[in-house]
Amino acid sequence: MKKLFKIILNTIPRPILIRLSYIARPLLAFFLKGNKFTDPIDGKSFRSFLPYGYGNQRNNVLSPSTLSLERHRLLWLYLKNETDFFSAEKKVLHFAPEQCFLKRFRNLKHIDYTTTDLESPIADVKADICNLPFENNSYDVILCNHVLEHIPDDTKAMQELFRVLKPGGYGVFQIPQDLSRAETFEDNTITDKKERAKVFGQYDHVRVYGLDYFDKLRSVGFNVEEVDYTSKLSEEDVKKYCLAKGEIIPVMYKS
Repeated sequence: MKKLFKIILNTIPRPILIRLSYIARPLLAFFLKGNKFTDPIDGKSFRSFLPYGYGNQRNNVLSPSTLSLERHRLLWLYLKNETDFFSAEKKVLHFAPEQCFLKRFRNLKHIDYTTTDLESPIADVKADICNLPFENNSYDVILCNHVLEHIPDDTKAMQELFRVLKPGGYGVFQIPQDLSRAETFEDNTITDKKERAKVFGQYDHVRVYGLDYFDKLRSVGFNVEEVDYTSKLSEEDVKKYCLAKGEIIPVMYKS
């Protein structure tokens, strides 16, 4: 199964994968049901999660029911336990909306919820993150997770995110990050898909972010909080929810 997943991920375009996943998800959830691991997003438990990854495949990380990964489950727990996202009236902008969140966020009656992406078939507004069609200071909350590593001009994208966020609002901009690397690595001469997957972790990534990611966001104007939310959870919960111990949630604020 691991080899099959790797072939599928590296050969089928993402928009098609999104559509196919709606068919596969209930079947996977049925065959893997158990009580060892739990997806906190829907509360369902399984004997194992699925493998996932383009360059180096990770085992036991993809939830069979919601198709959430470690970062999605961590963000869900953070928003639920540490913010008023699920109770206060907010205007929310969500880039490249993940399936595990989309319907659940749309069903929250207290938020004005807009999704956007340049290519996603499930986004409300087709838009370039470097040239957004939204007014200044429009949104209370912006979710932009695992997007910036795809964008050649990420500085321009960050400036646009800052522009449309309301003063007093916050954003969560998760990225794949190498916490052992001080500086972000980019090399636009690497164009082969297999080599890009090997170097950058995914065939359509353009960089590997280091610790300087946070400073780049600060240079745009954001106040940045580097949240290690797994440190607030028990070891048992980290294992049960299949989280990545030590993963940082970058939370941005606009004064």
